[in-house]
Amino acid sequence: MPSATLLVSCPDQKGLVAKLSAFIHSYDGNIIHADHHTDPEAGLFLSRIEWDLQGFQLERAEMIPAFSGIARGIQANWELHFSDACPRIALWASKQTHCLLDLIWRQRAGELPAEIPLIISNHPDLESVARSFGIDYHYIPVSAPQKAEAEARQLALLKEYHIDLVVLAKYMQVLSGSLLRHSPPVINIHHSTLPAFAGANPYHRAHQRGVKIIGATAHYATEDLDEGPIIEQDVVRVSHRDTVADLIRKGRDMERVVLARAVRYHLENRVLVYQNKTVVFA
Repeated sequence: MPSATLLVSCPDQKGLVAKLSAFIHSYDGNIIHADHHTDPEAGLFLSRIEWDLQGFQLERAEMIPAFSGIARGIQANWELHFSDACPRIALWASKQTHCLLDLIWRQRAGELPAEIPLIISNHPDLESVARSFGIDYHYIPVSAPQKAEAEARQLALLKEYHIDLVVLAKYMQVLSGSLLRHSPPVINIHHSTLPAFAGANPYHRAHQRGVKIIGATAHYATEDLDEGPIIEQDVVRVSHRDTVADLIRKGRDMERVVLARAVRYHLENRVLVYQNKTVVFA
């Protein structure tokens, strides 16, 4: 049966869990998951509550006005989502295929509750991959003099395809603040455990530094390069015997896993963003 998920962020105060639970109980709802977190430094309470819609005595269109009064009373930022909604993802990639293929395979296997109708690239190389999966492919070259024009075309495609989430599956371009302000949420994969080795060539720099672990970071893209709210990270051990090529191979395996987790957490409405960081109710 479909379920509803309520995400709430508000100033911390007494009785919040009781108020949220009472709202669902008052319409005969059955809570199936409830997660809460308090950040004392920020003075914030954050919550994710999911309940079964079978027997719930409010129609979906009635839920937002019904909860709005409670939300105003607790000064909440909030979102309401339904499990049977099917978000639409646009994958952006340059030439590398490992993250792109992994996300498509997982989506086809039912691991990611979404559709992937669109791939955008700044190179023509991946068109055959898109064609093999029956996904529309748009090659939009990006150069400094034509960056604004290219981003306008990208935004138009996101609107045309009704895209809810952009995933940068190794898209090796910096997005402008203007694009990010007008696009749906954007998730990026970075090949290091940020904030370490931000920017280009992190595996080469990690090898030069002689690190003993490497990793990957999935984060929401913001105007500040590689500094957006982090959704997921993981690491793998390396040794002095590993070459740069070994680090890249091991790192790509980690990039696939970390990006897939972050996308799934987002699609399952498990991420709350505040003050450039996240709470992930995984």
